[in-house]
Amino acid sequence: MNYDEVIFGRRSIRAFEQRPVPRKVLEEVIELAIRAPSSMNTQPWHLHVLTGEPLDRIRADNTERMLKGVPPQKEVRGSDAYEGPHRQRQVEIAVQLFEAMGITRDDKEKRQDWILRGFRQFDAPVSIVVTYDRILQDGDIATFDCGALVNGLVNAAWSRGLGCVVNSQGIMHSAVVREHAGIPDDQVIMICVAMGYPDQSFPANAVVSRRRPVAEVARFVGFDGI
Repeated sequence: MNYDEVIFGRRSIRAFEQRPVPRKVLEEVIELAIRAPSSMNTQPWHLHVLTGEPLDRIRADNTERMLKGVPPQKEVRGSDAYEGPHRQRQVEIAVQLFEAMGITRDDKEKRQDWILRGFRQFDAPVSIVVTYDRILQDGDIATFDCGALVNGLVNAAWSRGLGCVVNSQGIMHSAVVREHAGIPDDQVIMICVAMGYPDQSFPANAVVSRRRPVAEVARFVGFDGI
């Protein structure tokens, strides 16, 4: 694929074929992703690439705590409830996904199942947990840098035939992730990326989120006559 094909073709994948991803392919993806820019080349990120039994234990414990109503224990700040246009876009993608899956507003069982899929990291064969050095926790730049890395991960994966979804539910109970993945205490758990070969038969995997046009996103200053 060329760059445009990756960028315009990539979409979030929420169901995966249950076949392993070769380590060599993952190493290729990561080698591309770590070319992401970082502040003054600090490269604050660490990637914990999980599969098999450790990932299954995280899924099970994460889901169990969610069903028991245990309060989330994330290590990074989230956002308050979205409002205005941000809430509208959040609702829009949910409507797209639920329509594709045939989930109606009053179908509590299917809605609950959808939520649980997120806590199971959508049953992906691979999860990449992104962390950064705790010594940088009081600033915002390290999380910005890790965001650039995650963008590189999902695009590099797509170029290798892999799909991803950036998944905050998968690290909702960070203590569980830290225990089963053996993540050192001097790292902050930021996010995880579920990854694998897309299940092309899963309806939600065909959903493409609508994006704001350039004219709405960007202001061009000083370009008169250019």
